Amino acid sequence: MLSPSLAQEIAGDTSAVIGFNVLITDAEGMVIGSGDSSRVGTFHEASVQVVRTQEAATHDASQAQQLRGVRPGMTLPLIAGGQAVGTVGITGTPTQVRRFGLLVKRQTEILLRESVMLRSRLLAERAGEKLLADIAAYDPEVVEGDFLVFRAAELGFDLRLRRVAVAFEVTVPAAAAHRQGAPTLALVRSELLRTVGEVFADPQDIIATTAPGWIGVLHRLPAGGSTESLAADCRRVTDVIAAQDGLAARAGIGEPATSVGGLHDSYQDACEALRLGTRVAGGAAVHLITDLRVHQMLTAVSQSARNRLLDLTTADLRAQPDWPALRDTITAWCENGFNLVRASAALHVHRNTVVYRMNKIEQITGRPLREHRTTMALYLACLADQLGGAAPAVRRGRRGL
Repeated sequence: MLSPSLAQEIAGDTSAVIGFNVLITDAEGMVIGSGDSSRVGTFHEASVQVVRTQEAATHDASQAQQLRGVRPGMTLPLIAGGQAVGTVGITGTPTQVRRFGLLVKRQTEILLRESVMLRSRLLAERAGEKLLADIAAYDPEVVEGDFLVFRAAELGFDLRLRRVAVAFEVTVPAAAAHRQGAPTLALVRSELLRTVGEVFADPQDIIATTAPGWIGVLHRLPAGGSTESLAADCRRVTDVIAAQDGLAARAGIGEPATSVGGLHDSYQDACEALRLGTRVAGGAAVHLITDLRVHQMLTAVSQSARNRLLDLTTADLRAQPDWPALRDTITAWCENGFNLVRASAALHVHRNTVVYRMNKIEQITGRPLREHRTTMALYLACLADQLGGAAPAVRRGRRGL
């Protein structure tokens, strides 16, 4: 439990502070740390009795001569979890070192507890990373879903609860990347995890880094929980990261799931929402896959098929100098229920402007926009144009892993 490297660090630093040599032994009495490095690896006989009785002992010069590897001084037990895991000794006449004994013992035990807690936290983080990685790469033909459910249960997580996957991507803005003292993702990793953990604080939330700059969350949806409130939580995280660390953060949100296979799809969808959201709504920080299903479907089609749709449906429109405005008008018209008032509000223009653009589109295409099949074909072509040269999505890929 007490590592030699930690023991040596504590012994060396404490010896320098109090002016007396400090040594630390393990539970078998072997010296694993000492201000006098020549004593490391030797046997300290007095420690065996101290570990057994869990009581401090002092030894004057004559008593020390009768014990192997012992010099005059004081030896105290190091207690962790109610058990003696070693000892700490201070070399010097008992009257000189007694006043330091309890202080050194308590300080060493505090450092030991902190070390154990840190090691435990790191092990838990690594276990969470492995679990999330296995869910992200899950293939029912390779591994049984029940096996991952069992592994998660060993870590205290119930994968049968209703959850939704969230993927955070954190980047260093180009303007800050070359600035002296700019944050690096490796250095702020723990801080990023802490920020995410403060918002996703449910004991059942699984939070893990999946790659530098990527953090995955399998969030337990409480009864009555909605994706709207989840999106608000994600915006809180991205805002805090931007304010505290000078970084840029975005989030993608998948669909709710109650099985390993469903969580796999939810996580892949969250990563896909990030990728697609950047192309069609680059200014937003949070993207929901539910808003991007049609885009996702289009990316599953070959690039050549999307190009043919664009050429055959919008070739004349794309030749117009105001094509971006015409494209946005078609998109807003379809996404707002073919309602003129809502479409103009979404575009932040006067309704007469929308009417003008729609008339222009109808004149160029020779098709009425109130004919829904025609409009939907134009809508899909506009989305394909927004996606640009996006490669087809790979559904089983391991985004961020």
